[in-house]
Amino acid sequence: METKYNYVKNQIKSKILQGFIQPHQKVGSENELMKEYGVSRHTVRKAIDELANDGWIYKKQGAGTFCADRSADRGSRSLQKKNIAVITTYFSDYIFPTIIRGAERMLSQNGYQVTVFSTNNDIDQERRCLEAVLSQEFDGVIIEPTKSALPNPNINYYLNIERLGIPYVMINAYYEELEPSHVIMDDVEGGRVQTEHLLELGHERILGFFKNDDIQGIKRMKGFIKAHRQAGVVLSPQNIVTYTTETKNTLPQQLFRQKLQEAKDAPTAIVCYNDQMALQLLDVIREMNLVVPRDISIVGYDNSSLSVASEVKLTTVKHPQEEMGIEAAKTIMNIIDAKQNGGDSQAIQPVVFPPEMVVRHSTDRVSVKEVK
Repeated sequence: METKYNYVKNQIKSKILQGFIQPHQKVGSENELMKEYGVSRHTVRKAIDELANDGWIYKKQGAGTFCADRSADRGSRSLQKKNIAVITTYFSDYIFPTIIRGAERMLSQNGYQVTVFSTNNDIDQERRCLEAVLSQEFDGVIIEPTKSALPNPNINYYLNIERLGIPYVMINAYYEELEPSHVIMDDVEGGRVQTEHLLELGHERILGFFKNDDIQGIKRMKGFIKAHRQAGVVLSPQNIVTYTTETKNTLPQQLFRQKLQEAKDAPTAIVCYNDQMALQLLDVIREMNLVVPRDISIVGYDNSSLSVASEVKLTTVKHPQEEMGIEAAKTIMNIIDAKQNGGDSQAIQPVVFPPEMVVRHSTDRVSVKEVK
C-alpha cells in the first residue's frame, strides 16, 4: 500500500510532468498542501524534502517551494546521452517485436541506446510510461498511441513533452489533435483492399470485425464501407461488428457464432481487423464444422507469423513491421538533427505505407449454394 507521503510526492510530481506546475512556479505552502491532500505537516515536509533531493523542486528561504527548471538540465546534458525511448502498446508478441527490432537496429547503428516501454493498450499504463520518460533524459521518443480512437486523458503529458522540446514521432496511429510526425499504414485503403478482394470473388454477405478503440480499426472499417460503396453492394449495419481491447477475446466470437447459426443470410466471408482476430474466428468456424474456404472465406490483416501458423494459410494485408521501425528511427533522428542544427523539424514529411494484399488459401470464389 502506498504511504501517505509517497502519495503526496507522486501527486505533485504528476502535476509537474503534466505541466500544471511550470518551472519556477510556486508549488504551494505547507498549509495548502496539507489541506489539499488531507495529511499532516510532517507528511508534507517529508514529500517536499524527497522531491527537492530528487531535483524536482527547490526551496527559497522565506519565499516557499518552487518547481525546478528541469528543461535547463535536459538542454545541457541530454544531447550527450544518445538515448531514445520507445513506447508501444505491446512488445513481446504479434508484430511488435519486429517493429521494435527494426527501430533498435537503425538507432544502435547510429550510436543510440534504446529503452522500451509497453502500455498494454491501457491508459493508466500509458500515463506511467510517459511519467517514466519525462522523469529521465531521452533525446527523443517513438510512441505508439494507446486507444488512439478515444479522447486521451494523458494529453497534458504530450503537451509537456512538446513544451520541454523533446522530439517524438508516432507509429501505427497518431493523436490527430497533436498533429505529430508519424509513420503509419494507409489503413483506410487496407480495409478497402481486404473487402474488394472478397467482393471480386463474388461475396456479398461479408461480415466485418473491427476494433473501435484504436484508430486503425476505425479506418479499416471505413475502408470496408468504402469498398461496398464503390462496388454498389448493399451493406447491412448488422454485418459490422465492433469490439474493444477489453472485449476482443469474447465478444467477436460470441457474435460470430450467432451469425453462423442463422439459417438465413449467414455470411459467406469475413474481414478481420488483424490476423489475431482471424485465428480466433477460425476456431469458431471449426467448432461449427465448416471448412475454409469451401464454406466461408476469411481475410486477415498484418501478414504476421500467425497468418501461416495454422493449417489454413491466411489471405491477409502486409504490414511493414520492421520497415516501420526503421522509418520511425530515421524520422526521430532527423527531428533531433533538425533541432540541434536549427533546421525545421516541421518540414519532415510523414511516412505512409500503402497496403499490399498477400493472397493465400483462406479465400475462394463464393459457391452457388452460398449465394442462395
